[in-house]
Amino acid sequence: MEIKVNTGILEANEATAKANKELLKAKRVFTINVMGSPGAGKTTLLERTIELLKDRIRMGVIEGDIYTAKDAQRIEKHGIPVKQINTGGACHLDARMVEKALNFFNLDELDLMIIENVGNLVCPVEFNLGEDLKIAVLSITEGDDKPLKYPLIFKESAAVLINKVDMLEFTDVNLETLERDIRLINPHIKIFFVSARTGQGIRDWTDWLLQQVEN
Repeated sequence: MEIKVNTGILEANEATAKANKELLKAKRVFTINVMGSPGAGKTTLLERTIELLKDRIRMGVIEGDIYTAKDAQRIEKHGIPVKQINTGGACHLDARMVEKALNFFNLDELDLMIIENVGNLVCPVEFNLGEDLKIAVLSITEGDDKPLKYPLIFKESAAVLINKVDMLEFTDVNLETLERDIRLINPHIKIFFVSARTGQGIRDWTDWLLQQVEN
């Protein structure tokens, strides 16, 4: 019975996600769903991304969090339209939440929508939101064992940003092992080694993202 309930929830979500995708496609808005653990540096990466791209493309941000609007307030300072979604306890965003948030934006004035999902390596990846690409963020401070422990997020993502590489010397992480395990799960994934704090590698990521938007 529990499996049937879960299946029903996912089927209903998929229908709404399809409608979201059709709307965003009709408005020519490329959409990414950014996922990762709490503290992986997702919001800081978004701030860096906005800084490099806001003069080249028009962006909007949907911020997902269980409580508070702290992340949305950070994004708002960059002059980007942003809508906060508080799940009230749920560990992920779903397509219906995003559907409601989209009403906040003038989609005719956007080229890229960035959805920052709730901090979690498991739940968010199971719920399609209508995005074009899923993007994973993993900080090296989480350890190099995470890809094999939580493979689905890496399997479903088009790119992964390995963040906080400036802190490598303070960890026991082996970057070769980390990259090998990620590619075992998804041979086609694009991997960026970055530091949101220092800006290292961020331009490679934004150049790639801009190509996806413009294609």
